Amino acid sequence: MKKQTYSISINASRNKVWDVLWGDKTYGKWTAAFGEGSRVITDWQEGSKVQFLGPEDTGMLSIIEQKKAPEIMNFRHIGIIKEGVEDTTGPEVREWAPSNENYLLTAKDDKTILTIQMDLDEKHVKMFNEMWAVALENVKNLAEAK
Repeated sequence: MKKQTYSISINASRNKVWDVLWGDKTYGKWTAAFGEGSRVITDWQEGSKVQFLGPEDTGMLSIIEQKKAPEIMNFRHIGIIKEGVEDTTGPEVREWAPSNENYLLTAKDDKTILTIQMDLDEKHVKMFNEMWAVALENVKNLAEAK
């Protein structure tokens, strides 16, 4: 696994960026970079299960390891979901799980620096580099919108 870091400066408060990242109305808009129809099912509480889903109820199964609004959200990916069925032990899962995806929002002057650190399998680095470039721009555009 390789730890990749993605970062962007956003002309908005940490609260605004936090709301864009995890809000019901904006989550699917910025995560469309990973797949149209992206959605999430969770109660957003530390220790809770998270289902990151796309079309056909397929996606990632995770746990919120740490949450400190509006500063830190850390996920531990523990499995996959295929057609609504959770798998935490299969061969596809054992290749990469557990892995982490961490969000840090840092206030700097009147801006927020959004930094994501993500554990990736080497074969997915190029793909995620391209998708995160689009996703971060989506977050920036949503947070900076008047």
